[in-house]
Amino acid sequence: MTTPEGQAGAPDAAAGLRIREAVRAVLLTPGHEVLLVRFDFPNTGLRWAMPGGGLEPGETHLDALHRELAEEVGLADPPAGVHVWDRLHVIPFIDGRWDGQRERFFLVSTERFEPAPHLTWPELNAEYVFELRWWHVDEITDGLPFVPADMAGHLRRLIRHGPPNSPVQVGI
Repeated sequence: MTTPEGQAGAPDAAAGLRIREAVRAVLLTPGHEVLLVRFDFPNTGLRWAMPGGGLEPGETHLDALHRELAEEVGLADPPAGVHVWDRLHVIPFIDGRWDGQRERFFLVSTERFEPAPHLTWPELNAEYVFELRWWHVDEITDGLPFVPADMAGHLRRLIRHGPPNSPVQVGI
């Protein structure tokens, strides 16, 4: 659960589930490219998703966003970004510690850059990260394993209309 200060907190007592708080970055260029991370999970397989990860104890969402972007893609001190999407995925985590994950997505406008993660590739692989790749929004199509599943539609709406007035639920 998120505290009023946006920090990671206790399990989601209302639902009786242990929900991990996480952040993701929609790294979007003026040319409509987005940087994605290829995860390969032993139990669910390959997924392309936005860079990011779980909040550490006492960490705010924006603190976690900055840390995760440095660790995964090497982007230091990005602009804060606007909270544009939310996602709740209830599925047991590999280690059994969590029953699901609640993610906040922040739009971070950027020029295209060459990712240079601060973590080593063995460290990234230990977190199931195996590739970083820029995708043009037109390359993101149905049938490929993107998370959220309608990533292309959500990105197109974001490009066409700009950030929403309040975060949009993007589904699984």
